[in-house]
Amino acid sequence: MNAPASQEALPRLEVRNLSVAFGTAEGRVQSVAEVSFSMAPGQTLALVGESGSGKSVTSLSLMGLHARSARAEVAGEAWFVRRDGRRIDLLAQPESELRRLRGNEIAMVFQEPMTSLNPVLTVGEQIAESVRLHRGLDRRAALARAREMLELVEIPAAAQRLGEYPHQLSGGMRQRVMIALAMACEPSLLIADEPTTALDVTIQAQILALMGRLQKETGMTLLFVTHNLGVVAQYADQVAVMYAGRIVEAAPVHGLFAEPRHPYTQGLLACLPGMARHQGGDAAGPGRKRLRAIPGQVSSPLAPPPGCAFGPRCAQRLAACEQAMPELRSLPGQRQSRCLLSHEEVSA
Repeated sequence: MNAPASQEALPRLEVRNLSVAFGTAEGRVQSVAEVSFSMAPGQTLALVGESGSGKSVTSLSLMGLHARSARAEVAGEAWFVRRDGRRIDLLAQPESELRRLRGNEIAMVFQEPMTSLNPVLTVGEQIAESVRLHRGLDRRAALARAREMLELVEIPAAAQRLGEYPHQLSGGMRQRVMIALAMACEPSLLIADEPTTALDVTIQAQILALMGRLQKETGMTLLFVTHNLGVVAQYADQVAVMYAGRIVEAAPVHGLFAEPRHPYTQGLLACLPGMARHQGGDAAGPGRKRLRAIPGQVSSPLAPPPGCAFGPRCAQRLAACEQAMPELRSLPGQRQSRCLLSHEEVSA
């Protein structure tokens, strides 16, 4: 553990070479490999990629929430600056210390609230439990805090909802309860893992606007895990694109959408209706562009291809791409890319 330091001088979270593997009946699976990123206080970083790219495994590793039965092998460092200025490595903390951090200084909003909330406790009791544990409040004061949080996330008739169970609420309300639970102790780092996937677009917009407002009011740092590039464009400051367990491109959000450098990122953007014309989609009639799909599928983690993991699906691949995994190198404009073509452009 490091000595106290100025919180403004250090990233709120700095992940270095995070790698996560799981032992399975078929063999060892490398789900995350050498992932590194940093987040300044108050910043929003979006982790983007297809299902199975390692986004959720990365976030669960930071929270120490892998099931024991998963036999996770976690390596690397994740330096987090606490409220008191102490800088600690999350991956080196014992479970007892992580329990003190989770829900207090670091919180998480999960993808499906119905499976994350306790079905036999009222929503008021669940929020109050976290506050009593971390803030030492009595039951009456904790329930008052729970009501305050439900009002903060704009749940109508908050006093009535305190005594209701998760199944009595709509999907949008349950997600608001999850946000209220996560924000109850005013964490400095919030991890949102696909928090709006199960919601319709109208409720999704409301939830995202709510999270944005709470972030501005509290100054928390937000790690947003998603595959929705439209959400990324609107809410993120920085973007890290993951493929087959590795970051393949990282950039400020506007730069990434204006000029994607990695072929995988280019393919993702070409799949968006609004981006097809900018990415050179095929003609589908007057004034229209046909959306392009990325050919092939993600390789099995049990049998990764030699060299670049995206190589078998890449129309721009070179012979050298099959020899070794490209390094994630820095590019101008605070960018990084794991592609030989990007590296050649810089050196040219």
